[in-house]
Amino acid sequence: MSKLNIFMLGGTGFVGRSLAARLAEDGHQITVISRRRERHRELLVLPTLNIVNGDVHDSQVLLDQFKGVDVVINLVGILNERGRDGKGFHRVHVELPEKIAKACVAKGVSRLLHMSALNADTNGPSHYLRTKGMGEDLVHGASNSRFQVTSFRPSVIFGRDDSFTNRFADLLRRIPWMFPLACPNARFQPIYVDDVAEAFVRSLQDTQTFGQRYNLCGPETYSLVEIVTYIASLIGVKRHIIKLSPWQSKLQANVLERVPGKPFSIDNFQSLQIDSVCPNGFPKAFGLAPRSLEEIAPGYLGSGADTLSRFR
Repeated sequence: MSKLNIFMLGGTGFVGRSLAARLAEDGHQITVISRRRERHRELLVLPTLNIVNGDVHDSQVLLDQFKGVDVVINLVGILNERGRDGKGFHRVHVELPEKIAKACVAKGVSRLLHMSALNADTNGPSHYLRTKGMGEDLVHGASNSRFQVTSFRPSVIFGRDDSFTNRFADLLRRIPWMFPLACPNARFQPIYVDDVAEAFVRSLQDTQTFGQRYNLCGPETYSLVEIVTYIASLIGVKRHIIKLSPWQSKLQANVLERVPGKPFSIDNFQSLQIDSVCPNGFPKAFGLAPRSLEEIAPGYLGSGADTLSRFR
């Protein structure tokens, strides 16, 4: 495999850090853009990585930075916005990918790897899923014989520094006795962050992945209540988990989206109305057997011996 000059947007985030380390392992030259370079010195220990200051939403910055780049990787995304009208999602998931694709074409970048989301759909039930679908369509619509796009649509991503299992672990520690859980029957196939990173790496120069949109899921399907109960067992706390009904879940979302940090929102609630699962399993194109939550989570959440099957 030839060494590539790779530019990453969102490279300082959870998935970005894992992917940057994997790309550096293969000797690729990596540039990560950040508004606050000094906050991410842990990435600078990677021998082939450089961090540049810049605003990803500035089209001129993108044009300047994409000069001489072989591959652009876009990992930028948000789970919630400040308002409630979808404008924040649109700016990040639609306007930014469009700017990125245009800058790639203008500067002769031949490859774009784009992070989308499972169930991304312009007709989806939430601002999040609709804007993810719009952004995905835009970048694929910009492709041509000299500019090839691949997009990835993961289910919920887990790992040591994630905002999924760790958030529930934190809430379970903080909330005593009873834990009210919205959308308890929502189904997921959690995917390990390093497996997501590996899918990106293996697609870099694989022509069979050009133009493809890949659903990425782990090997097992769980309900949200099963996952939360398992997390409680791993961190060694006993909680009575109250499974909220649909109207109670929506009420909780209405309340929590007004709390600082917006831990749960109406838009999140709407997204959870569609199960985050992959009927066809993990793509065979990558020759990879994804690891399960039970294989990985005990290593960073706790040493509990319980298995998820116990809670089914």
